[in-house]
Amino acid sequence: MSQKRRGAADEPYLVVRSAASDLAPGQAIREHAHDWHQLIHATSGVLMIATGGGSWVVPPSWGVWVPAGIRHAIRASGHSAFRTVYVAPGCVPGLPDACTAVTVSPLLRELILRVVAIGMVDRRDTIESALAILLLDEMRRSPVPPFNLPEPQSDATRRAAQWLFSGEAEAAIPDIARAAGLSVRALERRFVAETGMSLGRWRRHGALLASLERLGSGASVKQAAAAAGYATPSAFVAAFRALFGTTPARYFATD
Repeated sequence: MSQKRRGAADEPYLVVRSAASDLAPGQAIREHAHDWHQLIHATSGVLMIATGGGSWVVPPSWGVWVPAGIRHAIRASGHSAFRTVYVAPGCVPGLPDACTAVTVSPLLRELILRVVAIGMVDRRDTIESALAILLLDEMRRSPVPPFNLPEPQSDATRRAAQWLFSGEAEAAIPDIARAAGLSVRALERRFVAETGMSLGRWRRHGALLASLERLGSGASVKQAAAAAGYATPSAFVAAFRALFGTTPARYFATD
C-alpha cells in the first residue's frame, strides 16, 4: 500500500503519524523528546528504552507508550526493528499520561502496521479516523506486561542501583547499603518508597529484564542464567516462566 501525499494544508487535520526504523546491534538513538505521544512497537530484536522515571525492555511483539514531552533514549540489542505511531495530544481522551509497557495483541499489531503503511491518518477521512480510534482503544484495553524497572530517585538509591548492575551482582545487601552511605533498613525503606519494590525484588526483576536483552542478542540460557545470578539454568527458567509466563525458548521462538 503506497502512502498518500500530504501537504501543508493537511497538517491541522492529521491525528496520527508513523515511522519504521531498523537498528544494528548496539545502535542507539540518543535521548530526545517529541511533541506528540508515541507508541513504540518492537517487531524484531529487543529494545531498551530509558527515561528519567524508569527503563523498559521491549521484546518482540510488545511495545512502550511514551507521552509527549518525555525525554527517552532507545538502544537495540541484536538486529532490531520497530514501528512507531505518533499520536496528536488531545485528539482522544483517556490516553496514558505516563510511560507504560503495552501488550501488542494480534489486532493491535495489524492496526499499527496498517497505519505505518498509510503513513499519516487524516481525521477528515472516515475510514482513517475509525482506524485511529480503534488502534488507540485497543491499546488502552491491553494488559500491562512486566517489562518496566522503576528508576530510584535519590542519590543514595541510584548509587545502590549502579552497584547492582555494574558487575557486583553477587554483592551482599549490607555491602551495597554501606557503599550507598545508608543502613540496610534505610536503603530498603527508600527503595520501596521510590520504586514500589523491595531492594531484593528490584534486583531480581532487573536481572530478569537484562536477561531478555542477553537472550535477544543470542546468549544461551546457561549464559543468561549465570549473568542473572542463578545457580542453575533450571532455576533461571523457572523464574523466567514465573515472570513472563513462558520459557525462554518458547518466548523467542517466533523472533
